[in-house]
Amino acid sequence: MNGIVALLNNLGPARLGAMAAVTAALIGFFGFVIVRFSQPPMATLYADLALQDSAAIVKDLERAGVAYELRGDGSTVLVPKADVARLRMKMAEAGLPRGGSVGYEIFDKSDALGTTSFVQNINQLRALEGELARTIGAIERIQQARVHLVIPERALFSRDKLDPSASIALRVQGELDPGQIRAIRHLVASAVQGLKPERVSIVDEAGRLLADGAGDDTMTDLASDERTAAYERRIKKQIEEIVSSVAGHGRARVQVNAEFDFNRITQTSDSYDPESRVVRSTQTREESQVSTDANNGQVSVANEVPNPAAQGGATPVRDQSKKSEETVNYEISRTTRTEVVEGGRIKRVSVAVVVDGTYARDGAGNVSYTPRTNEEIDRITALVRSAIGFDQKRGDQVEVVNLRFAEGPPPGLPADEGWLSQLKFGKEDIMQAAETGVFLFLTLIVLLMVVRPMVRRILASDEEKEPAAAALSATAQLPAADSPPLSPEELKESETARKIAYAKIQGQLHAQSIAKVGELVDQNPQETVGIIRQWMQQDATP
Repeated sequence: MNGIVALLNNLGPARLGAMAAVTAALIGFFGFVIVRFSQPPMATLYADLALQDSAAIVKDLERAGVAYELRGDGSTVLVPKADVARLRMKMAEAGLPRGGSVGYEIFDKSDALGTTSFVQNINQLRALEGELARTIGAIERIQQARVHLVIPERALFSRDKLDPSASIALRVQGELDPGQIRAIRHLVASAVQGLKPERVSIVDEAGRLLADGAGDDTMTDLASDERTAAYERRIKKQIEEIVSSVAGHGRARVQVNAEFDFNRITQTSDSYDPESRVVRSTQTREESQVSTDANNGQVSVANEVPNPAAQGGATPVRDQSKKSEETVNYEISRTTRTEVVEGGRIKRVSVAVVVDGTYARDGAGNVSYTPRTNEEIDRITALVRSAIGFDQKRGDQVEVVNLRFAEGPPPGLPADEGWLSQLKFGKEDIMQAAETGVFLFLTLIVLLMVVRPMVRRILASDEEKEPAAAALSATAQLPAADSPPLSPEELKESETARKIAYAKIQGQLHAQSIAKVGELVDQNPQETVGIIRQWMQQDATP
């Protein structure tokens, strides 16, 4: 402890204060570095939140003791990256985020005994609107949705019935295709009793009308266009997949044009088979007639008298006829066929495919282009025809052409990039590496500019005090005044030792002075040369 106290006294208050300040700064700096690197990387838990949802999520995070950060005026919540999936599942279990709307949970905390029917109807409407908004918000590209329903009540003693309507305001990311708009309209119409899809109007955050709810039904045309576009996208994707497997990724361009016939046709036909007949009914009729005429048809008294034979009249003339008639009814087989051909038949398909050639890199690093052979083009054409179901009678066309692309060789062309090509850094890795480099650089500067000079100064002060301590020790070895008188020989030896000690001290001081002068010369060579020149000029003057 005496040595430590002596060292502190020798340093002085100024040096002790400087050392304390530097030590505090170093502790603070390294503490900041340790805390900064000990914190886990943060990731986005939820973004674009309403204030109500943000407050509820932050409350649950504080209750669970999870570190978080708020950005964007509280609309974005960041948590440790390793806990994102677990926290999202936990929030989903608690029903968060609610999207800033109220759903059927409005009935969880309501007092049914003291609530009027009017309030119950309003709450039911609010709950239905909130649930529809949440469902629509789950669709891709839709960030937020608000739904307004108008469900009119039927008045008493009234025969007229008003149809319900709905209006939807969306905040989208990008643009919605017609199929998604049609799906939203049908979704809302199916959830509300009596609501028709054509009575649903949709607008976006820019005020653009995406769907008109005036009642004019244009859904048929939209469905036709959507069906054609979907078919073209599907065929294009199939062709790109099969051609890219041969030509390489991004080395083919495909364009598909399909024509559909959306007319609905009903055909009815009757066919008869004459060879296939069956007797249905048979009818036979026979007639026989006998007549007698004595006067050849003359009218007389004798002819009119009864029983002319008894009176000896003339011999009668006999007339006899016989008739036979047969009617046969046949049943002939008959086939009635009715065909209904729905709309949406493919009338014609046209496909155009542009395929790039092959590229190769020589030893000098130059890239050469080679067109594809006719055999390869024919094989690609055959693959495309098989993919689309080519029908020549239908008038389908397939054109495959080999042309060199304007963008040049593909970026995936193999090149010798060394082992660095195997490393794949993401944005987070690059940012973390940059932060680490900056902290290491600052640490090195602190060590070189602050710690190193301070250590050298302390060591230099210790070296200066070593000769003085040696002199004090040599002096301490000399006989004190209170000691008994020495003999002449001892006095002579002590005086010789004292002279030797003084000589050593003087030599050490001289050597230290020379060393300091050498350091000054090394640090200031120009000033040293100037001083020597002045000395030489002074010696030269008389």
